[in-house]
Amino acid sequence: MPDSSRVQPVAFNCEGGLVKNRSTFLMQPGEALVLENFEPDIEGGYRRINGYRKLINQIVPQTTSSGEKILMIAKFADKYLAARGEKIFSSASAELSTVIEADTSMTGSGTIGVDSVAGFSSSGTLEIAISETEIERFTYTGVNASSDPPTFTGVTRQVDSTNARKHLATIQVSENWTERDSGRTNAGKYRFERFNFNGTDKIILVDEVNAPVVIDSSMNFVDVSASSVAGSKFVASFKNHMFYAGKGTTPEELIFSVPFDEDDFTGGSGAGSIRVDDTITGIKVFRDSLFIFCENRIFKLTGSSSSDFAIQAVTRSIGCINGDTIQEFGGDLIFLGPDGLRTVAATARIGDTELGTISRNVQSIFDDNIKNSSLFESVVITDKTQYRIFFSKTGQSNSQTRGIICVLKQEGFEFSEIRGIKPASTDTFVETGNTFVLHGDFEGYVHRQEIGNTFDGTPILARYRSSDMSFGDTGVRKHMQRVIINYKPESAIDADLLVRYDNESPDSSRPAAYALDTADVAALFGVSTFSTEESLVQFIFGGPSQPLVRQPVEGSGFSVVLRVNDGGVTAPYSLKGFQLEYQLGARR
Repeated sequence: MPDSSRVQPVAFNCEGGLVKNRSTFLMQPGEALVLENFEPDIEGGYRRINGYRKLINQIVPQTTSSGEKILMIAKFADKYLAARGEKIFSSASAELSTVIEADTSMTGSGTIGVDSVAGFSSSGTLEIAISETEIERFTYTGVNASSDPPTFTGVTRQVDSTNARKHLATIQVSENWTERDSGRTNAGKYRFERFNFNGTDKIILVDEVNAPVVIDSSMNFVDVSASSVAGSKFVASFKNHMFYAGKGTTPEELIFSVPFDEDDFTGGSGAGSIRVDDTITGIKVFRDSLFIFCENRIFKLTGSSSSDFAIQAVTRSIGCINGDTIQEFGGDLIFLGPDGLRTVAATARIGDTELGTISRNVQSIFDDNIKNSSLFESVVITDKTQYRIFFSKTGQSNSQTRGIICVLKQEGFEFSEIRGIKPASTDTFVETGNTFVLHGDFEGYVHRQEIGNTFDGTPILARYRSSDMSFGDTGVRKHMQRVIINYKPESAIDADLLVRYDNESPDSSRPAAYALDTADVAALFGVSTFSTEESLVQFIFGGPSQPLVRQPVEGSGFSVVLRVNDGGVTAPYSLKGFQLEYQLGARR
């Protein structure tokens, strides 16, 4: 007989991610049955995700209806390009470098410091958000890119009767949208490719209906003249040829230009076309091949010119549901197949290719969303080795919209669920070592993800639920004594710890929530700012960066569940692990 008076400790790390395909009896203690708006942390544990906020404070102008969604957002030549309705616009955005006090006078000689003035006009109007519905408008007459920080000069505030408010550092400063192209009748979803064939950076856009349009760094817009590629859905630059695919009239055809000219399709000069025996759903360059994804097949094109281009089947039994899910991720190509996420991995054997399913742990979520989602979007956050896929459904609110986070770790892929982000278009890029994740929404705004503590003012409702832990014996009652929580705060946090018993049976003990709150955060000299007695967050120099919270708890049961419900508006933090201490009771 075990000594029932002795406290038994059981500790586990938060690892393994969301698991929906195994019995809770077979799950490891660190795996999660619910993991919503937490992400598997590459540094270990489960981290409450960052939010998003408006990148451009102004709404993108509509063509005919306020219901027009953002068909494209892309960063190019220091500007942000957005498509809505029948038009394409550009704008610029920066982060405020210094605080602007509410009583700071600016009457034509003021200055505003930002992290960069690249992309902004030499004079114009700026907007800084005060709240979700209120802005303060400024005008400026010049820019100084060489000052530290870069500044707008000749600034006047409270323009157009807007109110002066205090503006904190790092919030967004943006200019008005400028119309760049119009008449793109019935434009659908845009896809784009950045390229440089002649020493000039360019971007090419296709919109499923109209002629492709090429934009250079001076914001000159030129349509591709060939009617054979008008209405293309997909575009990719491969071996100095521009490839177009996905026309509604010839969905199985891939057309490519002559070398170094995206608008020359002369057959004798290196242009041509290739047909496959299935409808193309996406194209993507990966290493030395152009992968051609179809509804039920996948091909790859190798070679360097029309004289040696060769196509071969990768698989004739698996296809790609949607081309907007194809991303290069973790050294592979990842895409959405009919049975969830798959990878295309080049193996050590030259010319061989391996296909693998990676999302079995969350297969039920894909089954629920693949069949009735009207739009799929995906992004890659490289510094987190993270892939995100979003399932946007017609008539569904932002708060109901779900997606999947996939993180590549040394042990394999871990998953969690994301809820509250509904993108209509996306872009991801890396600039000076920082990863920028952008999305356009269904209401006409452009946002930046991975920034802020809310979803543009809406609380981030994050939830964690452990597996049902019986500690090896479901027949013996456990009298819980305490839970020790190991976590890593990034600022003050506000969350609740709940302890439940017997698979959350309503007939078992249901203690009240235990507050998992702190305003004390470890600080490093030279990195953290000093706090005052009145500060909401108290930085403790030399304090523990991953504190342990010893929480006495009540109740007993044959199995134990831990839940963490986040308050929704505080900074991210990582749940690193738990230790449960209990005494053994009677066997039932």
